[in-house]
Amino acid sequence: MGLYQRWRRLRLPGLQACGLHTVREVPRSSEAAQSAAVPTPPHWLVERLGLFEELWAAQVKRLASMAREEHRTIKIALSGGQKVEAVAWNTTPYQLAQQISSTLANTAVAAQVNGELYDLERPLETDSDLRFLTFDSAEGKAVFWHSSTHVLGAAAEQLLGAVLCRGPSTECGFYHDFFLGKERTIRGSELPVLERICQELAAAAQPFRRLEASRDQLRQLFKDNPFKLHLIEEKVTGPTATVYGCGMLVDLCRGPHLRHTGQIGGLKLLTNSSSLWKSSGAPETLQRVSGISFPTAKQLRAWEEWRKEAELRDHRRIGKEQELFFFHELSPGSCFFLPRGTRVYNALVSFIRAEYTRRGFSEVKTPTLFSTKLWELSGHWEHYQEDMFALQSPGSDRHTSSQSDHSASQPTDTLALKPMNCPAHCLIFAHRPRSWRELPLRLADFGALHRAEASGSLGGLTRLRCFQQDDAHIFCAPDQLEAEIRGCLDFLRAVYAVLGFSFRLALSTRPSGFLGEPCLWDQAEQVLQQALEEFGEPWDLNPGDGAFYGPKIDVHLHDALGRPHQCGTIQLDFQLPLRFDLQYKGQAGALERPVLIHRAVLGSVERMLGVLAESHGGKWPLWLSPFQVMVIPVGAEQEDYAREAQQNLQAGGLVGDLDADPGLTLSRRVRRAQLAGYNFQFVVGQKEQSNRTVNIRTRDSRRLGERGLTEAVGRLRELQNSRVPNAEEVF
Repeated sequence: MGLYQRWRRLRLPGLQACGLHTVREVPRSSEAAQSAAVPTPPHWLVERLGLFEELWAAQVKRLASMAREEHRTIKIALSGGQKVEAVAWNTTPYQLAQQISSTLANTAVAAQVNGELYDLERPLETDSDLRFLTFDSAEGKAVFWHSSTHVLGAAAEQLLGAVLCRGPSTECGFYHDFFLGKERTIRGSELPVLERICQELAAAAQPFRRLEASRDQLRQLFKDNPFKLHLIEEKVTGPTATVYGCGMLVDLCRGPHLRHTGQIGGLKLLTNSSSLWKSSGAPETLQRVSGISFPTAKQLRAWEEWRKEAELRDHRRIGKEQELFFFHELSPGSCFFLPRGTRVYNALVSFIRAEYTRRGFSEVKTPTLFSTKLWELSGHWEHYQEDMFALQSPGSDRHTSSQSDHSASQPTDTLALKPMNCPAHCLIFAHRPRSWRELPLRLADFGALHRAEASGSLGGLTRLRCFQQDDAHIFCAPDQLEAEIRGCLDFLRAVYAVLGFSFRLALSTRPSGFLGEPCLWDQAEQVLQQALEEFGEPWDLNPGDGAFYGPKIDVHLHDALGRPHQCGTIQLDFQLPLRFDLQYKGQAGALERPVLIHRAVLGSVERMLGVLAESHGGKWPLWLSPFQVMVIPVGAEQEDYAREAQQNLQAGGLVGDLDADPGLTLSRRVRRAQLAGYNFQFVVGQKEQSNRTVNIRTRDSRRLGERGLTEAVGRLRELQNSRVPNAEEVF
């Protein structure tokens, strides 16, 4: 079937109605009226697919020749200890899965061959350790959702004439960024049509085909896509790279992918927004569409039910209803915390500060604005410049005669808001001579950080341009490193236990653009791996996902809905001490180099507050709650005593509010307090006033009976200070 005929097989009901015009409209009065609703494929798409088919045919012939010339038996070790034989350049993982069971063959999404992710239809080349990945695993979901974003890219390309940019999987689905021109955007009303076409493409069961192409062939394939050409020049360092074809889509991609699109049983597009493409030229505004997919329609329906529950817990909704925080267009990407939200925020910070005191950390305050010379020295300017807010220094175009102790005689031309605290903490360490007796030196900082996030990526408290972290840096001697890493891991476990989170750890190793010597990286990774093994919690390996200055341990916590959140981190850094020439006098009197550990437990305090709001569904535990106690007088005669009870609560450091609304009955006021989320209600009538007691109820309608006012306040203080998760049950 010709390319144009294959294109026209896709029927696009409702395309014109929703305004997705990809070609010039044809008058309905002509013979072409019937075909006007079907877009003509762009010439570049047809040319690209034709070239792919030529290259694919040549690769098939080349692989067939290799299979004949290098015909030999290879040994395959399967999980569980089973070993089987296969034929090099002939047997595929999918064929082996079929031999094991039809269920495995149908549910496997990819393979792992000698630690490398592998397409199921790609022939095995040598003796291998083989395991199969299904959608149930994190790696399997990543493959599944990455394949789904190719389906979305194909739909956007074919229907909108989109120029594709990038389409990764995420922890909770996938998205695709593409360019539609300077003025064109995607509207929310257009998503259903795009989704329907994605579903048709999935149902067509188009195979994913992996092609190895040379740099010249890549440039020819993507000559009409400036984004791909940029990626080829920037990312393709070897003589070849892989391209995947699927239907009419051809895309630069590392893979692996599903065997065919028919394995996607349920797909739903969720949101549309904008994002930025940043390169050496002017930034381009891209359109971003995100989605979710599953192997079966049943799983998608179950996810939709789960999502309804998640939407009820959305921290933005809770923040508005409980008057915790708000956002304003005059400060995009920043949050306004109201009194109640500030109460929760401060409770989190106080919790970490108490742990700092117990664990030997010293809190410091550092400037927000620095010369870019600092970031050049640290290496952040080279790797992070696009994500920083920079500005010209006032008076940078003229000399100044000031000779004060606080500045040089001429100001630095360019300044930048700090996106992290580590370089400033290096300056603190270096500002005077240090001795081995001071180590480990643990510096903590809650200073405001600023990062130039794209407007399309902003979302409530989860991603902001201005935020604070429970950021700390540990300067230690090399022989103290293992103990400090263990202490960091214990810190994580202790805090997450109080917050009610389970978590999983991941060791991220050396990336392609790393700084420093490989031998130092190897040493750092060995230290972290040993600490993880001794810690006793499960952990995963993320090769190549470390920071540019050192390997790290990422912490993925899970909330009450089972959703993962990446908040805490432990990062080992041998590079900044070298760059800042940090030294201390060792026990033998010689100067030695410290090791630096970056660590955070909450991560962004704002993001953690949002995670907690959703995990608790707005029903805060007492120690965090902005709604601890509502005092409710039975009648006007008890209002003065109710105010006294409120004042006692406030004097004890508790949140106490008063509801003396004469227009509502007692039962309705109690119910209103319970629905608002107040952990406790203190009801006071004539008897309680006479006995100086309170009658206590909880937000779950439990009646705890009459207690003395002083006793009740004291008990609440105990429960708040101990940070129990169930104060209403253990009161």
